[in-house]
Amino acid sequence: MADREQDMQMASIIRERRTVRDFNGQPLEREVILGILRDAVWAPFHGRKEPWRFILFTGEARKRFAEAVIGTYSSELAERWSDWAFRQYCELMQAHLLVVIEADPRQKYWEDAIGAASALIQNIQLLAWERQVGVVWKTNEWNWDPSFHQQVGVMPHERIVGTLHLGYFDKAPKPKRRTPVEELLTEFSE
Repeated sequence: MADREQDMQMASIIRERRTVRDFNGQPLEREVILGILRDAVWAPFHGRKEPWRFILFTGEARKRFAEAVIGTYSSELAERWSDWAFRQYCELMQAHLLVVIEADPRQKYWEDAIGAASALIQNIQLLAWERQVGVVWKTNEWNWDPSFHQQVGVMPHERIVGTLHLGYFDKAPKPKRRTPVEELLTEFSE
């Protein structure tokens, strides 16, 4: 019976998790983030070692992150969005987590690392949701910008799989419609 309840709890967390973009600025303790990461790294991966590492910006270091992001903006974008971005990144979002992997020219190894890091990021999102911490997974242009990489500590041989913004929130977003699985399924039974 306990296994059934646990399965229902897991299904509920998966179905209820939302991408959060509106954070309330309430402080997020480092230990909460580390707890999420300690569990998230149990994501499956191919090969002998985990293909990921993390770069975390909290506290005053959020300014460094914001400046690195804003440094990738065109002058027009910077004029229009830099004040908003700086406030979002430094006041409302409590942590910025980069998930990086080694760039590998071999297609199979590259795809294995991307798949594993994506599973890890989903674990992070689910574990955060369970702790009532919101996450938005960003794959913005800055993820590929060499000047951004240099400013935030991404090595030349690494690539960013996702920039995750974390923090507490007041209201969960409404769910988006999902296509019924029967419409997505190609099935062979004989």
